[in-house]
Formats: sequence, structure tokens, C-alpha cells
Amino acid sequence: MINNESANYNTIGKNDECYTPAYGVTPLLEYIKPNDIVWCPFDDENSEFVKIFKKNNIKVIYSHIKYGQDFFKYEPKEKWTILISNPPFTRKKEIFERALSFNKPFALLMTASCLNDSAPVKLFLNRNLEILHFTKRMKFKNCGNTIPFKAIYYCSDFLPKGNIMKELKIK
Repeated sequence: MINNESANYNTIGKNDECYTPAYGVTPLLEYIKPNDIVWCPFDDENSEFVKIFKKNNIKVIYSHIKYGQDFFKYEPKEKWTILISNPPFTRKKEIFERALSFNKPFALLMTASCLNDSAPVKLFLNRNLEILHFTKRMKFKNCGNTIPFKAIYYCSDFLPKGNIMKELKIK
């Protein structure tokens, strides 16, 4: 989830302020283990990630630039085991670099077109890239009725196999 403070991440894309709907978060639940602690670094208490994880008794830590917690400089003091969020799409290379630097599992929601960009693809050359695809496009909140892109989760050491296609149950 990104809000108006996304400008602090030097973002310029209009799609950086799209909020993930609940049905875009629930497919992740089956891959989170009971003892996992999820860090949502682009989220506040109103994020569907935070609300759904809490509702399902998953320990979640959230942070956001509006609290002075810049993802590129901040890491929670509390122990965490998985990074999950919907980061600014316009900073994908830097976000993937930072996520990979932790050497922990992650699931980051990004445009499917990231696979067309050489920089993010090169980052995964010798790393475990897993992709969670959906049968439909998500209808993000705060982005109007039509989204010109398909969003997928780019994961590392999170999914049981490299490529999973799931039915997206849009409500």
C-alpha cells in the first residue's frame, strides 16, 4: 500500500498510489507458516495486508515513510521472517535490490511488465525467483476503474514451487 508520502520515495508514476484490495492479499495466507512474522514496509494500520494478517492471527510489523521509516534506510528492530507488500512500482530495481539484500523470503506485488525490464531480471539471475500469477487483473483502490497493467507477486523463497497460477476471486 502506498499513500501520498510516496513522493518521498522519489516516485513519479501515477500507479504508485494504488492500494491492494483484500482479495489481492488473501491468496498469500496459505504460504505463510504459523510462526512467521511478516514485515510490511510500505504499509500503515489501514493496509489490507496488515488488517488481513492480523485477522488471521499472523504476527505483522508495518512501517511507512510517513512514520519516518524509509524502506531504503530502515529495518524494524523486531525480528521478522518474511517481507510482504505492494511497493512503489517506479522504484522496482532498488526495491528488489533491497529486498534481496535481507536474504529472507519475500513477496512483492509489482506489474507483470517487470519481466520486460532488464534491471530487475538481472537481479534474479542467480537467485530464486518465484511468481504468483492470477487469472484476472486486480482492481486496485485509488486507481480508477481500469488498470492498464496486470499485477503479480514476485517472490523469493516464499512459494512451494517457482510458478503458481491462482484463481483471483474478485468481490
